[in-house]
Amino acid sequence: MMSITRNGRVIAISVLLAFSPLSFSEKASNVARAMFTTKIVDREPVDRVLVLNNKSSEIYFFTDLRHFEGQTITHKWLYDSNVQSVVNFKVKGPRWRVYSRKDIAPDKVGKWTVIIQDESGRSLKASVFLVAAEPDKQIILPQSN
Repeated sequence: MMSITRNGRVIAISVLLAFSPLSFSEKASNVARAMFTTKIVDREPVDRVLVLNNKSSEIYFFTDLRHFEGQTITHKWLYDSNVQSVVNFKVKGPRWRVYSRKDIAPDKVGKWTVIIQDESGRSLKASVFLVAAEPDKQIILPQSN
């Protein structure tokens, strides 16, 4: 009787795994990279901005998306918690790199945030950079590959 019970459990587990709606081979959607940069070259960021002085007028937000094909992803730009712009992207492949650009007025000193959202409005990731009034307070890191 004991050996029948053990075999019964093994068979039941095998059946559950075979008909499970989630397969181990499916890839999970994720944001592989997200960063602010001063420029995009060949669909890649050239540097990483942490603090930007207010003498610079534009900044880019780069996002490397994995396994979101067929979905719409949004960059929501906020300045001091107020929405400044919303940019939507239709993802057309398993790896999709997108970016949005924002012109920064010299008086917009302070915290800037971009929230990456999926098509249901769920936040996937948020990134922050600061705009400083002092020109020597800028922090831009080289991009490592």
